[in-house]
Amino acid sequence: MCGRMANTLPHDAVANLFGAEPANALPPLPDYNICPTQDVAVITFEDGKRRYRPMRWGFLPVWYKTMNDGPLLINARSETVAEKPAFRGAVRETRCLVPVSGFFEWHREGGEKLPFYFDRADETPLVMAGVWRDWGEDGVPSFAVLTTEANGLMQPIHDRIPVLIEAEDWGKWLGEEGHGAATLMQTPDDRVLRCHRVSKAVNSNRAEGPDLIAPLDVP
Repeated sequence: MCGRMANTLPHDAVANLFGAEPANALPPLPDYNICPTQDVAVITFEDGKRRYRPMRWGFLPVWYKTMNDGPLLINARSETVAEKPAFRGAVRETRCLVPVSGFFEWHREGGEKLPFYFDRADETPLVMAGVWRDWGEDGVPSFAVLTTEANGLMQPIHDRIPVLIEAEDWGKWLGEEGHGAATLMQTPDDRVLRCHRVSKAVNSNRAEGPDLIAPLDVP
């Protein structure tokens, strides 16, 4: 599962890292509490080149008449994404990379929802696998993050984890290198990510600021 993200990565640095052409209207950064339905800057491969462009987080199937015409599809299960009518075309033809600083996950203890923040142990950008499509007459771009079974780090907190794409596989996931993207939908190694408890302030989708990702001093 991935239901909230944080991003402090400068847009120009990300565009350079991926060798992508940046769009003009990218989401303002930093953003320490990115919520579903917000725009997120993602990497696509279109017309023979990489693009760095904003997209709505919440995949919109072709049959939705309005953006609220059905469930909010922020995640897609990697095990079934090729079979689900909403995603099967996108996972074959329009995949994207979602580079962020990290993401949040929650663990229930009693009646409490305790938030944890995950980022890469090597402190490099965290790049998640996504699928996208344009929706409606205006061609609104929207995406979902792929998830898979949790690794050892995540299991005590949640049973799902985002699919992560390593730098050497970015081209394969984007479709630049023919087939083989399905082999990348794997559970991340336990050593790739790290996590720490953070303040319950992030439970509010209106909260913002660097304190949201700061480690919480707990026993």
